[in-house]
Amino acid sequence: MAGLSAATYLGRAMRNTLLIDSGKSMARWEPDVQNYLGFPDGVGGTELLERGRAQAKRYGIKFARDKVNSALKRGDIFYLKGEKQTYTCRRLLVCTGIFHIPPEIPEITPCLGHSMFFCKDCDGYRVQGKAVAVYGWRNETVRYALGMLHYSACVAIVTDGKRPKWDAQHAAWIKEYNIPVYQRTIIGVHRGDKNLRALRLAGGAEVEVDALFTTRGDIYFNKLAKGLGAKVDPEGQIVVDVDMRTTVPGLYAAGCVTPANCQMIIAAGQGATAAQAINRDMFEENLRTHSLRRFREEQLRKKKTRPRLRIKKAASIPELVPA
Repeated sequence: MAGLSAATYLGRAMRNTLLIDSGKSMARWEPDVQNYLGFPDGVGGTELLERGRAQAKRYGIKFARDKVNSALKRGDIFYLKGEKQTYTCRRLLVCTGIFHIPPEIPEITPCLGHSMFFCKDCDGYRVQGKAVAVYGWRNETVRYALGMLHYSACVAIVTDGKRPKWDAQHAAWIKEYNIPVYQRTIIGVHRGDKNLRALRLAGGAEVEVDALFTTRGDIYFNKLAKGLGAKVDPEGQIVVDVDMRTTVPGLYAAGCVTPANCQMIIAAGQGATAAQAINRDMFEENLRTHSLRRFREEQLRKKKTRPRLRIKKAASIPELVPA
């Protein structure tokens, strides 16, 4: 979403823009996005991508289906090595995103986006009043379970055989808020098509739940930015300023690979922010290097550059006489 949003803004700013897409956007995992502004009945992630591509194409954006494996910078030029070809540019926006690590539960994959979720901010609303399990064994898991209490009274933690690693404060909260914890290994599920019915535990027990939220963690696709020397935080997120600039001049980052809350609408907003910053930076560079002057000289030679001026005879204005 960040890349498509940025491309649309840059296309409308008349900037020569190429969007390199490997076809693995996280949006394709979302069959029903319910919190994207302007779609009151929800919209599929794949449809959002298709709409975004059509909108960007309207403004002359070029697309390349390729995977960029490495990048380097020489002077002011970035060189990107893809699996199909090499690309060069003066400004580079990285929107490589993240990968949510799914739980290692047999037969759970069909439930993805329907009854198994990664984000309570995105999907907590849709499980109101249902039996919910939170998968994990760290502090984040406990916080997720406590946050889910706003949506449902029936919330449990499942650690899938892992020893809990939450600290004493989080253990105290589990006790204070009476959150049940099931530590046995999950050996399978009961589901009706894509709807979760129960988690099967080793030893024969089952936990009847309608939804599962997982907190196994994320993998940040920061290889390109790190290879160019950009700073990342301890979690692997690319460090950016308010205009999405990284610590490398000319390199920007937007979307889930940054410290932003990983939401499609936030990624789209960050893409727009980055595009506007890129456009402003390029304009300032045009002034410094006098390339805007050369562009103007070309206009003066080849195009109409002055609007037609029509002069009308001034109408007489009656003199105002006090009463």
